[in-house]
Amino acid sequence: MNPQSAIRNPQCTALVYHELYKAHHTGPDHPECPERLDAVLQGLTQAGLDERLVRLTPRPATHAEIAACHTPEYLALAQEEIAAGCPQLSTGDTVVSAKSWEAALLAAGGVLTAVDAVIEGKVKNAFCAVRPPGHHAESARGMGFCVLNNVAIGTRYAQRKHGVGKVVIIDWDVHHGNGTQDIFYDDGTVFYFSTHQFPWYPGTGYTEEKGAGQGQGRTMNCPFRAGAGGKEILGAFTNRFLPAVSEFKPELVMISAGFDGHEEDPLGGLRLTDEDFAELTRLSVQLARDAAGGRLVSVLEGGYNLETLGKTVATHVKVLADA
Repeated sequence: MNPQSAIRNPQCTALVYHELYKAHHTGPDHPECPERLDAVLQGLTQAGLDERLVRLTPRPATHAEIAACHTPEYLALAQEEIAAGCPQLSTGDTVVSAKSWEAALLAAGGVLTAVDAVIEGKVKNAFCAVRPPGHHAESARGMGFCVLNNVAIGTRYAQRKHGVGKVVIIDWDVHHGNGTQDIFYDDGTVFYFSTHQFPWYPGTGYTEEKGAGQGQGRTMNCPFRAGAGGKEILGAFTNRFLPAVSEFKPELVMISAGFDGHEEDPLGGLRLTDEDFAELTRLSVQLARDAAGGRLVSVLEGGYNLETLGKTVATHVKVLADA
């Protein structure tokens, strides 16, 4: 892959990755394991994408950057519990280890690195192969394998650092991104769209959850029963989301790219195929091109079948690279 020394290549897609992400250990037989990233990198190599991607080295997010989305009390608690050697966070079902806080800061910082590169025109878009994942982390608690909400932190950073006004977050993970919804529920500058299996963990994401206050109408949930696939989810994207977001006019597109909606994933019951993920990516790229000057940052969330994850991610990234 092209090194980071290729400072500006606006025709390339960036890949954000760091070996430290694998130092967040979750124990034997845990689905959110370090080997997920090995599968992702291998899939990109096997797809011949190495020379088409600019590799960006992430930096850790600062306390001020993560505090834009999380309460001081939660941040202190999470840091203290990890430093004390607790096996999991007391706020929810998130296994942690000695390096988890360091990895979480670098995961959030990886998204910030991507946001900088995309908004400054150094690359055309970016995929962040980070862990721990983030979209279940609420402002005051980590849960669902998540410590910090990477996409939310990146979104707020784009607004505060780069003056981006409106951001759309597309979340196609099989699980509802309750944390992202929580952080932006009353915020009219962020449009959160989620397709997910329901009823399923974490039990949120009803159609009736549409935002509050200035954020009224800026949350759109499309829950589906197990067995739903591309027809239903792509239909929600084209028939519900795109007409609604056309009036919103986002200046940046963020994706919570979960691949656990794949038909072969062990943690979900949706029936998405590789081609369905490719089409979801094409639609997202087109939205970014039409409304946001092509600016798009995709962030890895779920996806737990090590045999299929790499190929599915490569399918997603190839569409980004071909954009």
